[in-house]
Amino acid sequence: MTQIIVALDVETIKKEEELLKSLKDLIVWYKVGLRLFTAHGKRAVDLVHKSGGKVFLDLKLHDIPQTVAHAVQEAQRLGVASVSLHLMGGADMVRAAAEVAPRPKLWGVTVLTSMAPKDVKIFHPSARVPSLAKSLAKTGWVSGADATICSPQEVAFLRKQLPHLDMKFVTPGIRPRGAALNDQSRVMTPGEAAALGIDYIVIGRPITHAPDPRKAALDILTEMKAAAPGSLDHATAASRRNS
Repeated sequence: MTQIIVALDVETIKKEEELLKSLKDLIVWYKVGLRLFTAHGKRAVDLVHKSGGKVFLDLKLHDIPQTVAHAVQEAQRLGVASVSLHLMGGADMVRAAAEVAPRPKLWGVTVLTSMAPKDVKIFHPSARVPSLAKSLAKTGWVSGADATICSPQEVAFLRKQLPHLDMKFVTPGIRPRGAALNDQSRVMTPGEAAALGIDYIVIGRPITHAPDPRKAALDILTEMKAAAPGSLDHATAASRRNS
């Protein structure tokens, strides 16, 4: 059942507070990414917790195994529910992070949704987005990652190619029909994502930059519910607070 993660990619604590107030009891999950965390650190995380939400700390960790493991330990101390890491860091790095106990959920990034097919050729002239995403997703899963972050366009392919892996999927690149793509290259609508049964969809500007963020979120939730009657509606999502 699909849940929305609202990306708090904003500049100020005041704007974060306004969004949290507007979306309270409607949205459970919030992404605190590089911009907000670099500017305000623990305070940005604490505000989400204070509002009753869960934090996806999207720092895309990518370093030597010991350094990433230490960062995961610190994320646990912050009380976040999940943290992202780049699967291109390799199996040893993912395993080191997975061995931290206790720890947040580890969500592994495959190929950024801003990357087009031409971009992955920097790795190899014959590289293709689907095959690269498959290799990284498999590496992440067998090394201890709890979910795969990829474009929504790769989800059906990965499920077909790796049917024995009970993967959860987290997908950025979600845009309501007619919305600006901004820096996203491989996208899908919220309704299409819900119909696929994607676990978590990350949505930022279509909600956070809307004149009425709450109405924008409600409209998206309505679209999702119509596309996939089994998806969590906003009332259920607010009451369950599940992971």
